[in-house]
Amino acid sequence: METHITQTIRPTRRDFLQRAGLGLGALGFAAQAVLAAEKSSASFATPSKIRLGTVTYNLAKDWDLATIIKNCQEARFDGVELRTTHAHGVEVTLSKAQREEVKKRFGDSNVELMGLGSAFDYHTPDQTKLRKDIEATKEYIVLGHDVGAPGVKVRPNGLPKEVSKEKTLEQIGKSLRELGEFGDGYGVQIRLEVHGPETSLLPNIKTIMDAANHRNVGVCWNSNQTDLAGDGFDRNFNLVKDKIFTVHMRDLYLDEYPFRKLLTRLNEIGFTGFCLAEIPESNDPVRVMKYFRGLFLAYQNLL
Repeated sequence: METHITQTIRPTRRDFLQRAGLGLGALGFAAQAVLAAEKSSASFATPSKIRLGTVTYNLAKDWDLATIIKNCQEARFDGVELRTTHAHGVEVTLSKAQREEVKKRFGDSNVELMGLGSAFDYHTPDQTKLRKDIEATKEYIVLGHDVGAPGVKVRPNGLPKEVSKEKTLEQIGKSLRELGEFGDGYGVQIRLEVHGPETSLLPNIKTIMDAANHRNVGVCWNSNQTDLAGDGFDRNFNLVKDKIFTVHMRDLYLDEYPFRKLLTRLNEIGFTGFCLAEIPESNDPVRVMKYFRGLFLAYQNLL
């Protein structure tokens, strides 16, 4: 019968250090992987500071103030832009007491009256009409101040053929500068909607902003297909990225528009204002608003 003698080999100090070194190295790599994963997860879950709201055109055009506040609260929308001529009735004809009541209604809720939406524009070659529109806008600015709305949306609406493009763009810009100065005294911004034939082209909006040249005048990005014209979305976005005050959005399911890229770019520039749903009316509006909010968050990976 053979006898097997097992020899015990004692690890040397060098062996121990080598093995320990490999262990620590592996632990180091593992720790780095965990930290990287945590960092990635934290980045993924970082809440966006962009706020979600709606315009009353067209979804809420027939709602009174109580319904607007109720539906926005139920759908978890943070704010609303009240478009003129709609059923809510927030117009320059309101008395002082009525204006205070509107302000109180929103102040007592968690829905912000983030702005008023006008239909004023300043491209007309008729200087009498232009002056009338500017003065009417000033009345609207005072209304915004009285009801607690920090901004008024205005718009360009085209380029008259009988006047050069350059002259019209400059006229719009100078009109906005006057309104910006006036609004500054009331704490109300002037927000130029990217709107109208040819005036919705971002290079033209940039020219208007340069002519206005006022800190209280900015852009209401309008999510138009013309945002993709010329040199493309990023180039157009960069033209006005420092002047974007608010954003209007169409239905987010529309494949022809890069809504995910828009939200990415807005987050990159640190935008903290409102993105507003400007979508068609519905027989089931709150449900539609909830879906809109879900997609809005999903596009930012916040769900």
